[in-house]
Amino acid sequence: MSQTLTRDEVLKIAKLAKLEIADDEIDVYINELSEIIEYVKQLDKVDTEGLSPTNQVTGLNNVFREDKVLYYGYTPEELLKTLNNVQDSYVKVKRVIE
Repeated sequence: MSQTLTRDEVLKIAKLAKLEIADDEIDVYINELSEIIEYVKQLDKVDTEGLSPTNQVTGLNNVFREDKVLYYGYTPEELLKTLNNVQDSYVKVKRVIE
């Protein structure tokens, strides 16, 4: 192993991942994360000369269905009349973002 993570780096990674790790676990994570990084670094040695980037592998291209308008016998205004909390043609709900 050519490069080992430091204690501060492991603590920073844990903080970014919002993980709490005990002091006795830090050495374990130093070793494990360093090994993972070294394993991933092997990809730098792969010869990719002449290969084009791949962003999907299915071969499918622009698979979309055609939009169809369906009428169920009600207008939006009629449906809004069935609700309790409507304001300016919108459904009023409780705040979900704090």
